[in-house]
Amino acid sequence: MTLRYLYTSLLFLLIGFQLQAQELLKLEDAVKIALDNNYEIKISKNELKIDETNSTAGNAGMLPIINANLANSNSILNTTQTQTDGSQRTVDNAKNLSLSYGVGLDWTIFDGMRMFAKREQLKVLQKQGEAELKLTIFTKISAVYANYFDLVQQQQQITALDTAIVISNQRLTTAQNRYSIGKAAKLEVLNAQVDLNTDVSSRLKQLELYQIAKIQLNEILARDTATDFKVIDEITIDKTLAIAELKTLAKNQNPQLQAQILAKNSADLQLKQVKAGRYPTVKINSGYNFTRSEASLGFVTQSSGNGFVYGVNASVPIFNGFNQNRNEKVAKLQVDNAAIVVDQQKNILQSQLGMAFQSYQTNLELSKVEEKNTEIAKQNLDITLSKFKIGTITPIEYRTAQLNYVNALVRYSNAQFQTKLYEISLKELSGSLVF
Repeated sequence: MTLRYLYTSLLFLLIGFQLQAQELLKLEDAVKIALDNNYEIKISKNELKIDETNSTAGNAGMLPIINANLANSNSILNTTQTQTDGSQRTVDNAKNLSLSYGVGLDWTIFDGMRMFAKREQLKVLQKQGEAELKLTIFTKISAVYANYFDLVQQQQQITALDTAIVISNQRLTTAQNRYSIGKAAKLEVLNAQVDLNTDVSSRLKQLELYQIAKIQLNEILARDTATDFKVIDEITIDKTLAIAELKTLAKNQNPQLQAQILAKNSADLQLKQVKAGRYPTVKINSGYNFTRSEASLGFVTQSSGNGFVYGVNASVPIFNGFNQNRNEKVAKLQVDNAAIVVDQQKNILQSQLGMAFQSYQTNLELSKVEEKNTEIAKQNLDITLSKFKIGTITPIEYRTAQLNYVNALVRYSNAQFQTKLYEISLKELSGSLVF
């Protein structure tokens, strides 16, 4: 029995020393690592860079297109020509050459204002990309917060089980002493040993959950999942959240809502581009060309030239099989859908805020209740321990007091964690999560 007690104590001390030796990972450090490493954030940043790269006047069709042109045509033909006087000229393997090269410019100067609507749409798409990046960051940082404080809770529960093991060891020692002087039966010692083993087993299971939670956080941080660390010991709760302020912040800052509003703006600009199809399109073209031609047979055997060329092209849409009307109807329906989605998102956001805030308030009250329960359970345990040492209560009563105290610690930790989760959710929804 003494060897088992010594082994349990050494195992307990070894695991405790290992936890103390681990590197402390602060919440702000975890957030910074996630911002730098998380895969989804990296992808979203690159998608924003794509939007920024596409947001140019040239992509909107507002700038001219300049091309260098080269055309070279050669032929070797057996040629027969009949002259106006009826005579014929025949040349075998007659060589002909036509060469043209130069620089040309094409520029659409009016397209029914389509290019200006396109330019504005590209700017809106860039802003939408910024909102989507912010949404990705909020989602991932919220996950970092939740997983981090889950680890804090796991550590607190390990501490609670450590307390249970200490108490069970005291109880086993007391039972052994009472048995050695003949004041207790062997059964009391065995029951104490069984309860101690149960507490050690519970701690090992809790430690497994703790290690799994660390792997999950390392995965979100996009670093080696075997990286070992520990987190802070306490959960600090913001008790100042107010629903009215949260709703105002969400209306102006919620990244998902902002992305939907920008999508609506993009649909409006797309409709403008479609409507531009009713108006004329005017293009100018110019260039400087060099030409040269050679022929083995004909009135002119060689010619060359160079110079400036220019012109204007204009087209007016008259009828395109009613496609213009159809395209406009589709674009208007897309605008209507985008507006519906915005209204839907506002409604969902208000609902999520209301439910989360209700749960936040409930768990705040639960935290207060469980904190008091913990204090009462500790007092009860202290009194029970004193009575157990002098033999005025049974081991079962002592074990009940012990479990009540440990369960109170666990419930208090859970209540704090749940409150923190709803606090994080409210700040994420309102766009006020700090990162």
